[in-house]
Amino acid sequence: MSAPEPRTFRALFISDVHLGSKAAKADFLIDFLRHHDAEIIYLVGDIVDGWRLRRSWHWPQSHNDVVQKLLRKARKGASITYIAGNHDEFARQFQGVHFGGIVVADRAIHETADGRRLLIIHGDQFDTVVHNQRWLAYLGDYAYDTAMLINRVVTKLRHLLGLPYWSFSSWAKVKVKKAVNFIGSFQTVLSEEARRSHVDGVICGHIHHAAIESYGDVQYINTGDWVESCTAVVEHFDGRMEILTWAHVLPESSAGKDVLVPVDIIDLKGRAARAA
Repeated sequence: MSAPEPRTFRALFISDVHLGSKAAKADFLIDFLRHHDAEIIYLVGDIVDGWRLRRSWHWPQSHNDVVQKLLRKARKGASITYIAGNHDEFARQFQGVHFGGIVVADRAIHETADGRRLLIIHGDQFDTVVHNQRWLAYLGDYAYDTAMLINRVVTKLRHLLGLPYWSFSSWAKVKVKKAVNFIGSFQTVLSEEARRSHVDGVICGHIHHAAIESYGDVQYINTGDWVESCTAVVEHFDGRMEILTWAHVLPESSAGKDVLVPVDIIDLKGRAARAA
């Protein structure tokens, strides 16, 4: 029996995959990409987690498979733009450079089917902790690793019990008042940036909290992530935007050993030099 045809959309927006970290739900994303396709794809930052890769190397086969899947979509004609984030900030020095059909940018403007203009940006540029207190951002990153460890334990227990995927860390985030306040402030700041940029809305990532909200005449859209909520945003062919959640619990990857990372994504500096 042949596999069903993937659902096709006008545009697909994915962020915060964090390949290179143990928390990345690479198998979930591979399955999602297998069942969904789009003419235009935006990778909205933190696709590769350079921070964690510098601390300790972790790159199983499933992470390699995500990269290859995206490159395959580019070869088949999808227009793919890689917006750099704070965890993959190494890519920002290669704006405008193409790698395997994927172009790198710091920000972009996407025009929807119904004529709206949306600013595409990761969002870390408007996180004062990341830019003004970098040591605190790294400390928070270690705390986040702990939350992700708890998340993995909860996920395995639920899998053994035959229960669907549920994110402990996402649940904890919406229960903590400071986190809720930060999310609200972030959404407000990004909406104001959209107004300053004279566009109709903004699509971002960074805070791992998927949302589609209206702030007056501006639409705020966050793609979520692939370490907690496993969400993406799609644009239908009529311009309608929608959040998709992919909560399939798949068997453990057969990968055990780390593999070589494709130069298309990680070795950007060397690839750019060779292309020059």
